[in-house]
Amino acid sequence: MAERPWPTRLAFRRAEKALHIAFESGEAYAIPFQLLRVESPSAEVQGHAPHQKQIVTGKADVQVEEAEPVGRYAVRLKFSDGHSSGIFSWDYLHELGVNADTLMAEHRRAAGA
Repeated sequence: MAERPWPTRLAFRRAEKALHIAFESGEAYAIPFQLLRVESPSAEVQGHAPHQKQIVTGKADVQVEEAEPVGRYAVRLKFSDGHSSGIFSWDYLHELGVNADTLMAEHRRAAGA
């Protein structure tokens, strides 16, 4: 079984609108706040089944206002648009980091940009 990604650093950079996250493995990613918001693991965005996922647009200028630890496995983010129900596990943040470019391109296509 592969080791689970474990973060060593989280830095929320408002000017860049990105979360910089580093893992014990040496991997490091910059995840745009916009991507964190539109891919929030909340039921509001993801639904309760894959076919219920919502396409969220208009979040290019969203900021992360707060980050609250959830146990030792995740962080709850509060966004400037009031959204705060998503709990981002370290596994999920790692997945978003690995796939950030692809996911951002998919969201641009879905938004018609």
